[in-house]
Amino acid sequence: MARESSEPEVLPPDAARQRMGGAGGAFRDENLDVLSRVLDTWFRVPGTSIRFGLDGIIGFVPGVGDLLAGLASCVIVLAAYFRGVPLVTIARMVVNLAIEVGVGMVPVLGNLFDIAWRANRRNYHLLERSLQGPTRSTAGDWLFMGLLGLGLVALAMLPFVLLVWLGGAVLHAVRAPGWR
Repeated sequence: MARESSEPEVLPPDAARQRMGGAGGAFRDENLDVLSRVLDTWFRVPGTSIRFGLDGIIGFVPGVGDLLAGLASCVIVLAAYFRGVPLVTIARMVVNLAIEVGVGMVPVLGNLFDIAWRANRRNYHLLERSLQGPTRSTAGDWLFMGLLGLGLVALAMLPFVLLVWLGGAVLHAVRAPGWR
């Protein structure tokens, strides 16, 4: 009769994660590369160099297609976060997804944009680049985020500028000589 030990089995961290299907296995480079290809470039239009993935196909489902494709795309961003990618790069990845989902909501033209934009491939390359060298975030990342911030500030100020312009036009009309 074999004697059972009451001590727990100790597994190396990577083996334990892969056995449980955790982040160690799901967020490996090979898996993320395949996911980005399936979502963006898995199929090819015969006789052309045009490639598309499930992201472009799912987008044709009215109402929920773009939402489901966006949720699938979040896996790469989550992997980047758990693997220690700098927050500026993660923010850039989120902006790529926001552009894809936002423009993708436009019927037909949005789907064509999804096929051309390939946010998942972009995000996978950002993840790869970020984890390779000693410099983990680049000047390009900061420039992109700075321009995005300036654009958002300009967009936020637009209603105030229009209100001041409209107020000036109303005051000018009230003071006009023919007014009374």
